[in-house]
Amino acid sequence: MSSGNPTAADILIDNPEADIFLLNGIVYSNAGDLDWVMEKDWTAGEEVAEITRQTAESNEFTSGTATILPVGTSIYQTEEPSGLYIAIVNNEEIPYIGLREG
Repeated sequence: MSSGNPTAADILIDNPEADIFLLNGIVYSNAGDLDWVMEKDWTAGEEVAEITRQTAESNEFTSGTATILPVGTSIYQTEEPSGLYIAIVNNEEIPYIGLREG
């Protein structure tokens, strides 16, 4: 892995099936399997982004690119600061957490 925050390439080399998106230089990963995330009732706040591209090719990742989320998916901040975003797909809220070094 590279130094600093993980990149899409860092994640996809270890897990080509990873459910991630890139926003403002930070990779966000599906956090639906993390107990501490699922135990809390997160509320979607302001819309901050939209998925503009879908690919599994790490060299094609730019801000707004996702591996699994469909193009047009809205991304929302949570109402309380947490480093967690919520994507809404087919009326289902899916939590994503930022992958940061340190």
